Amino acid sequence: QVQLVESGGGSVQAGGSLRLSCAASSISTKSYCMGWFRQAPGKQREWVSHITTDGITSYASSVKGRFIISKDKAKDTVYLQMNSLKPEDTAMYYCAARGGSSCYGQWDYWGQGTQVTVAS
Repeated sequence: QVQLVESGGGSVQAGGSLRLSCAASSISTKSYCMGWFRQAPGKQREWVSHITTDGITSYASSVKGRFIISKDKAKDTVYLQMNSLKPEDTAMYYCAARGGSSCYGQWDYWGQGTQVTVAS
C-alpha cells in the first residue's frame, strides 16, 4: 500500500523557516515525480513545487527564491525547505506522487497533509 507521510509543519513567525518532509513507502522517488501542494482555508489547493525523476525542479512564482525542493533517493523522502516565510504561506501542505517522468497531469497519490502557520 502506497503511503506518503508528511512531517515538519508547525507555527513560525514571519521571516522564519521550516523544512517539510515527505516519506514515501511502496514507491520509489526514482520512478515518481514528487510534488508539494498547499491549501489555505477557503481557497483551492494550489501547486507549490515539484521535482522530476531526474531531479529537475519547478516552483510556483509565489514561492520561487524562498522554497527549495529536494529529495533523498536512498530514503525515498522529499523535502521542502521553506525560508522567508510569509503569513500568506499559511496552509495545509500536501505531498503528492505521480508515476513517470512527467510532472504534469493527474497525481496518483497524496499524503494527509501537514499544517504550516505563519504569524505576522
